[in-house]
Amino acid sequence: MAKYLFEARYSAEGVKGLVRDGGTGRRAAIDKACVSAGGKLEAMYFAFGDVDAYVVADLPDNVSAAALALAVNQAGAATTRTVVLMTAQEVDAAGKKSVAYSPPKG
Repeated sequence: MAKYLFEARYSAEGVKGLVRDGGTGRRAAIDKACVSAGGKLEAMYFAFGDVDAYVVADLPDNVSAAALALAVNQAGAATTRTVVLMTAQEVDAAGKKSVAYSPPKG
């Protein structure tokens, strides 16, 4: 499975739901959503600042991650930004992979 970082920003309605359900209630809802997408919730943190919550999830593939993000975004209580996470070994493999690329010339 691949790891994804979701950054969530609550709308005013989303904050009302967070206050009503509590942090543990929202975490349980996110855990259930991850499982329904074929994965599992690894970690969830609430934060100060521009991003209200960070979620790290193990999901089968990009399609599953996109489906989860779409479900959250279309509900309207939060918007998400998704980041694909890579292991150190995956970065090593990427560094060894040959790619034909020519930079633009000025």
